[in-house]
Amino acid sequence: MNQWTKLCASVAFATLVCTSHAQILIGQTAGYSGQVAASVKETADGAMLYLDAVNAKGGVNGQKIELVSLDDKFDPKLAAENARKLIEENNVLALFLNRGTPHTEAIIPLLDKHGVPLVGPSTGAMVLHQPVRKHVFNVRATYQREAEKAMTHLASMGITRIGVVYADDSFGADGLAGAQKGLVAAKLTPVLQEKFDRAKPDFAPIAAKLSKADAQAVLIIASSSSVVDACNAIRGAGSAAQIVTLSNNASTGFIKSLGANARGVIVTQVFPNERAITYAMVKEAQELAKAKGRAEVSPAMLEGFAAAKVLVEGLKRAGPKPSREKIQAALEGLRKFDLGGLEVSYSPEDHTGLDFADLSIIGTDGKFRR
Repeated sequence: MNQWTKLCASVAFATLVCTSHAQILIGQTAGYSGQVAASVKETADGAMLYLDAVNAKGGVNGQKIELVSLDDKFDPKLAAENARKLIEENNVLALFLNRGTPHTEAIIPLLDKHGVPLVGPSTGAMVLHQPVRKHVFNVRATYQREAEKAMTHLASMGITRIGVVYADDSFGADGLAGAQKGLVAAKLTPVLQEKFDRAKPDFAPIAAKLSKADAQAVLIIASSSSVVDACNAIRGAGSAAQIVTLSNNASTGFIKSLGANARGVIVTQVFPNERAITYAMVKEAQELAKAKGRAEVSPAMLEGFAAAKVLVEGLKRAGPKPSREKIQAALEGLRKFDLGGLEVSYSPEDHTGLDFADLSIIGTDGKFRR
């Protein structure tokens, strides 16, 4: 028995000291390198704003939260292996804020096998909402909701010649389904509907077709690096079509990557304006960011911040000795939990979370404007 173990044998000492050293292990697998790295880092930064603030006040029930993050390079197979390590070797109580639709689908069998809840996957895939995935607790709205809203908005502006370009994966197919709903509602047929190889995209021929079709707007359903490449190709082909993309690209890193092509790009959003301090959650995030020396909060950071609030609430309700089962039960019992202007509710039959969707446009100052 070492000295630390002997000291902790004292109940009084254990109560005063050991509890403060106890940790709640939470696991994350996400693309910290690769094509979504910029937005993944921003989303994680937003989560850490809240988790750090909670830990600074003593954590949850006297225990600090430790986030164990592994880089899956935006590869679904690596995401699954990372999840296995986190669950079976690190013994995390929950997974949190992973990134990507096929990546989430790849880890669901592990969640079900070990009874591990996943909080706030950074994807709006409908497949994670319907049918209900027992261990997946969504926070943000669906891609279909976003894409449908984008199409409705374009139609309301009198834009009728719309193209849709999407990645050949479950994310692309999901966004396409939403876009089609919006187009049908507006009684429009896309002038172009093209998918591309996510692993080896080639946008030159697609851009040429868009230009030939004289598209007024194009929705690009893809990761940030692919959208940037597509924009370059579209502008290079001489097309002035309005570029629209989804909230997975709602990061300042995405704006910087677009460079000269950033101005005027429409990006759907699943959280309120990051400068709308009338929302208590936004004000809280801004204050914590300022205290850390950050100049501003991005939409991607708000997504992470909101997910962290849901995670912490689940941990609080799980009690002083949280387990995977207790966290699962606590989250399913969450009703009208106020994030700060937005409410989240779950039940065994509903793990959807929020349904908030909005549009933004990148201004001349390189910031999202509503």
